[in-house]
Amino acid sequence: MSAARVGVLGAGTMGAGIAQVAALGGRETLLYDAFEGAAEQGATRLGEALAKGAARGRWSEAEAEAARARVRPVATLEELAGCELLIEAAPEDLALKRELFGAVAAVCGPDAVLASNTSSLRIAEIAAGVPHPERVVGMHFFNPPALMQLVEVVAAPQSSEAALATATELAEAMGRTPIRAKDSPGFVANRLARPFSLESLRMLADGLAAPAEIDEIVRDAGFRMGPFELLDLIGLDVNLTIARSFFAQGGEPERWRPSPIQEAMVAAGRLGRKSAHGFYDYENGEKSPANLSSALGSAVTLRPIAGQSHSGTKGSAVLDRLFAQIANEAAFALEEEVAAPADMDTAMRLGFNWPRGPIEIGRDLGPARAVEILTALEAEKGPAYAPAPLLQRDGL
Repeated sequence: MSAARVGVLGAGTMGAGIAQVAALGGRETLLYDAFEGAAEQGATRLGEALAKGAARGRWSEAEAEAARARVRPVATLEELAGCELLIEAAPEDLALKRELFGAVAAVCGPDAVLASNTSSLRIAEIAAGVPHPERVVGMHFFNPPALMQLVEVVAAPQSSEAALATATELAEAMGRTPIRAKDSPGFVANRLARPFSLESLRMLADGLAAPAEIDEIVRDAGFRMGPFELLDLIGLDVNLTIARSFFAQGGEPERWRPSPIQEAMVAAGRLGRKSAHGFYDYENGEKSPANLSSALGSAVTLRPIAGQSHSGTKGSAVLDRLFAQIANEAAFALEEEVAAPADMDTAMRLGFNWPRGPIEIGRDLGPARAVEILTALEAEKGPAYAPAPLLQRDGL
């Protein structure tokens, strides 16, 4: 079924962005928010964004005007009746999302597809108690939706193929690239990104290299940002909340254990750019490496940083460890059938701007070499480095 009329529940930054790409995709788009006046405000911001995009040549003024005309803010859920697909972009609160879908189900037909934009909650849990739960799926957009091409279409055990096909068709009409994801912690992109920060934090704790060195090594390997620059940009508190959620949802595997360094940084108020202090200090518009030993005091013991040049032994050691863990996480995800190999690579190139996907990285490193690196680290440092059975058995 094609969704000609789309409802968006939540008119904040994400909701308005989703409504914008739906309207640009030719869909009549109804924008709802529970807070009085919020839908109108979201529609106004959306119109401004369309005008700016036209001025920058991303689309024509005629296309912007046509998209703006397709958007209608609504004040009640009842006005959403007739929408073939509704996308929920509410805060990450399970009870709230269930309540929203329950209320929408009461006014929309049983064939209306209900899609959640959640990034951290299980679709199956959101669907619990909703009439006709087979029509509940995930449509996880990346922020900002107008610029990020990736949409993870998430299949929970009860999701019907018809509902998933409708969500996929809409994502394509929006000009996005949809991939199919299993309903599991972090879906695809956020899960496969875990080693990028966690292994970098472990290397820092081990004294292999300083944050600025690791960032430079990783940028030289083709990544737009190093892991510590990215942590500072996201916010260490936000990333730590995600890390804790992954650790709990995954059954507390050692490879997902949150870093004591990050815990101490957050406790010290070093949250990154937004607090002007993180792994770097941001003062007077300048970025400079922070003195972490001084900043963290006795909360975390940092081993002395080894002295090799980053262009030689140290650079190889950093990339070997980082890429081996990236390949390892991809192997665990493949074994759990989280996504197809090609979709995993697409997710990381589009969702996180990686130069190569994790399958490509693992194949370039070589599964045998990855297992060799991980086995040696496991013997020295413990189960956080246990190789995935698939990596040992079949490679990638």
